[in-house]
Amino acid sequence: MSIAYTPWPAEIAASYREKGYWTDVPMTDILIRHQSERAEHRALICGERSWTYRQLELDAARLADSLLQLGVKPGDTALVHLPNVAEFYIVFFALMKLGVVPVNALFSHNRHELSAYAGQIQPTLAVVSSRHSLFADNEYPQALSQQYPSLQHWLVDGETSDEAPLGHSLAAAIKGELTATHIVSDNTVSGSTTHGHNDALRSWPELDASEVAFFQLSGGSTGTPKLIPRTHNDYYYSVRASAEICLLDRDSVFLCALPVPHNFTLSSPGALGVFYAGGTVVLAPEPSPMTCFPLIKRHQVTMTSLVPPAVTLWLQAAADDGSELASLQFLQVGGARLGESLARRIQPELGCQLQQVFGMAEGLVNYTRFDDSEWHVLNTQGRPISEDDEIRIVDENGQDVPRGTPGALLTRGPYTFRGYYNSPEHNQTAFDQDGFYRSGDVVVMTDDGYLMVVGRDKDQINRGGEKVAAEEIENQLLALPEITQAALVAMPDPVMGEKSCAFIVTTNPKLKTIAIRKHLRACGIADYKLPDRIETVDAMPMTHVGKIDKKALRQQIADQVHAQLQPQPEKDVLS
Repeated sequence: MSIAYTPWPAEIAASYREKGYWTDVPMTDILIRHQSERAEHRALICGERSWTYRQLELDAARLADSLLQLGVKPGDTALVHLPNVAEFYIVFFALMKLGVVPVNALFSHNRHELSAYAGQIQPTLAVVSSRHSLFADNEYPQALSQQYPSLQHWLVDGETSDEAPLGHSLAAAIKGELTATHIVSDNTVSGSTTHGHNDALRSWPELDASEVAFFQLSGGSTGTPKLIPRTHNDYYYSVRASAEICLLDRDSVFLCALPVPHNFTLSSPGALGVFYAGGTVVLAPEPSPMTCFPLIKRHQVTMTSLVPPAVTLWLQAAADDGSELASLQFLQVGGARLGESLARRIQPELGCQLQQVFGMAEGLVNYTRFDDSEWHVLNTQGRPISEDDEIRIVDENGQDVPRGTPGALLTRGPYTFRGYYNSPEHNQTAFDQDGFYRSGDVVVMTDDGYLMVVGRDKDQINRGGEKVAAEEIENQLLALPEITQAALVAMPDPVMGEKSCAFIVTTNPKLKTIAIRKHLRACGIADYKLPDRIETVDAMPMTHVGKIDKKALRQQIADQVHAQLQPQPEKDVLS
């Protein structure tokens, strides 16, 4: 069984194949292509552990074999929730071998997000880490399995309680030696099972590259997280083209410091681009300079990717000692707009070239090129990957605006999807009648085709690269009986770019911020989505059509923040 998705029109799909964008080769090819001359080259480093291309492919094959023995089959779906560990990639390639379609949740996601994803895909398998508080015991896994009877199998990375095992050990499954109890859908615990490794690994199902390989996560503005079906054909093209634009080769060493499931770190060109080129991926648990600088020196890292707030921290740390960055050739910055003043500091202070990246999990990716002028690198977010990336920039009436004029970005192309998963009503507004995706970004296009990001026209906060949907948090705030109105808006922040401010109208003047945060945490909201600031108002400003005037609220909080950042005059001291 294949996953249903909105296809490209047949005539357009045929042109993408004719032009070589779509090769009808599945993404399992990324590892398989290195199994001869590059088999013993180091592919992946995670802490003190490392894998050659041969070992990485073998571990993925063993895990796929174990999953088949458990009863996981092609066409099933999986919920994957892992931190920055090598096992993420082993699971990713193993599931692709089987034709199992995963959602790769961010490790910062919590019960609210994971339950929403499970509700949409009805997974057969969950792959989780005991390092997350949700999986420290059986309570949430049992509840999820009970709510979604399709969820029959659990693999757990890390140590679990002997009294309450969550499921099979992921490490044992990768070795082909499963011996564990596991949760089943009726909330009982099954007996112990053992699967020995089959040295003659089976042949895998023949994959159709036009089918869905996995789901990406939308950073959209609606209350329910939307899923983006990415096919082998469209995603593999984006990976190959990105690797070519970024001049990756077998000597490329990529430090993955941002979360591994992000589209940025997965394919722009990310780990998949480096694997495609035959280079080496080094994993960092988080992007702080204290963690990353020693890894760059130790492994002679040549490239990495950051969001602007992390760049600020790196610049501060490099001012004390940047000698560990000598091997770094270029730094990609994306996820949020990079200010020109910060961009200008990267080359002289970090000693590497800047590459700006503006992309989206839905498809379109833009890069500055290494031979671009200094002005383009410092002031724009690049130009699209493909000549067939079609761009429209329109006004509020949907009419094209002249170049140099801000407008809403619409796009379609050989790696931009055609519809969110199982969301027909939302797709009616997310796409125009010609199949152009409304990205929600406000951009300016230069005369030579480069994009400059101005802001967002969707109701969304970009908190240092992490997208927070206002509607999602507002709905949770309104679940408190004391809150009668709620509006979440972006407020400026010198480090994160944007933070969130919740304006509320309440019947309880004694309602404390700590109680509101406690409520949101109890809802299972990821910490980065919690409002950074909460303002109580007597009444909300309203538009002429009776909606909360968020433009006025954004201006109000921006004025407050600006006033607070101004230096205070010294008080006169009377002698």
